[in-house]
Amino acid sequence: MSTTTLPTPVAHHEGRIGLRGNLRHIGALVRRNLLWIRQDPESMFDAVLMPIVFCLLFVFVFGGSIAGKGHQHEYVNYVVPGLMAMMGMNIAMGVGTGFNQDFQTGVMDRFRSLPIARFSVLVAKITVEIGRMLVAVAVLLTVGFILGLSVSNVPGLFAAVGLAMVFGFGIMWIFLTMGVVMKNAQAIQAMGVLVLMPLQFGSSIFAPTDTMPGWLQAFTDYNPLSSLADAARGLMNGGQPVGHDVLVTLVWSVVLTAVMAPIAIHKFRTKS
Repeated sequence: MSTTTLPTPVAHHEGRIGLRGNLRHIGALVRRNLLWIRQDPESMFDAVLMPIVFCLLFVFVFGGSIAGKGHQHEYVNYVVPGLMAMMGMNIAMGVGTGFNQDFQTGVMDRFRSLPIARFSVLVAKITVEIGRMLVAVAVLLTVGFILGLSVSNVPGLFAAVGLAMVFGFGIMWIFLTMGVVMKNAQAIQAMGVLVLMPLQFGSSIFAPTDTMPGWLQAFTDYNPLSSLADAARGLMNGGQPVGHDVLVTLVWSVVLTAVMAPIAIHKFRTKS
């Protein structure tokens, strides 16, 4: 959607654009991305259908084996908080592919020719994707409640959702960088699958880690998805201390953002 008119800043040099100008640019670009979603509702299929498919698949295919036959409802309370962590990773991969497609279609060339702050393009993209992630988590929780999910700590539920959003924010900068430096969306998807699959299945998202071999347990101990999944379970239903897992997740989120955000902005500025 190229019909959205971007506000004209008072100065043409990016470094002289004030806070209000940056916020106007971000708002205009967010609106542009939302209009694109309205014109292409199929782009929301992953956020709407993926939580349903994964929740039903793991509860009814693996729930009986892990929690015991007839105890799938207990597995719902285990797997749904873990799937919240998984949603962020999968939506983040879509950020990179969509960003790369904007380069291929020439939209980014138009943006970079305008007198706007370069990071506003990236922030607007992430803002919209955070919204898509919230939709995915809402759908996931809705399906979970239908299947018998119980939450004993409602404020903890919102804290768990917020923690998942913070971690997803950090992960998105990685895929934004990939969207700039890699040649096509297919390459980003292939690389994303190679990275995401070991992280997702080598974690406590789907099953407890105490039956895994020692070397794999060592990997899961340092896997941020395990920390996020365990923190979400503890925040939603208690029964375990969550301070360490919350801290680890926040540290990972801050480090990823601090390292990858400057790289993504630099690569975007210098891409020819």
